[in-house]
Amino acid sequence: MLPCDSGNLNFDPLRPDGHLPHFPTEVRRKMGEEGWGGGFKLKPARTRLAPSPTGRFHVANARNALYSYLIARQTGGQFILRIEDTDQKRFVPGAEEVIARSLDWLGMTPDESPFHGGQYGPYRQTERREIYQRHAQILVERAHAYPCFCTPERLDQMRKEQEVRKVDRVRYDGTCRVLDPSDAARRVAAGEKHVIRFKMPYEGTTIAHDHVRGDIVTENKYLDDYVILKSDGLPTYHLAAMVDDHEMKITHVTRSAEWLPTLPLHVQIIRAFGWDEPI
Repeated sequence: MLPCDSGNLNFDPLRPDGHLPHFPTEVRRKMGEEGWGGGFKLKPARTRLAPSPTGRFHVANARNALYSYLIARQTGGQFILRIEDTDQKRFVPGAEEVIARSLDWLGMTPDESPFHGGQYGPYRQTERREIYQRHAQILVERAHAYPCFCTPERLDQMRKEQEVRKVDRVRYDGTCRVLDPSDAARRVAAGEKHVIRFKMPYEGTTIAHDHVRGDIVTENKYLDDYVILKSDGLPTYHLAAMVDDHEMKITHVTRSAEWLPTLPLHVQIIRAFGWDEPI
């Protein structure tokens, strides 16, 4: 993963010779470079900008787009626009068109998008519902996820009780995690309302490699069983983005610092499927 919290990836993206001279050698090799004459030439990268259509196109969108666009152009790869519109409560009509026009105005027209088409579409997440549901079921079958039938009222009471006890971190207590899988499957088949939670490990640590920050080590006891598929059948970001990056063959991900707390979850999802992690 390539973070962009400081607005500086520490390389000159406009060098005409195709080199990234300021990245450490290990990072360059991971990015798919082949050595020649003491230098490195990059293999084509597939990058993406994946905004939510919940308002205006802002400076942070433009900054993230710039990094992804330049990496794709420098390596002779592709820059993809993907619309992450699963949060329908915050959806703003017309926001998708604003995003597309803004990228055009900035001179960063995508190679693939809902408006330009492409080999790996659809490029709107609400049009990929069945894909996410299929992948969520794969995780359940592999015992990496489970149906959760807890009501909002029950979850609210759980949180209040944990706050009274002053626990280190309020998180889901695992009530449905220990249900017999066959019983849970029968309840799902009967139409009982539920979500799908990812089963995070309780012990040990999760190590996620960031190609600027290095290894990020998180104690699993502080992690939560996040919801990855909502009761309406739409995914949360955590599942959808990982599935889409894999299905769309994204090779390089530029992520903002606010996503670092959920990086352990994201790499655990990727590893549960047995996929390669993007740079």
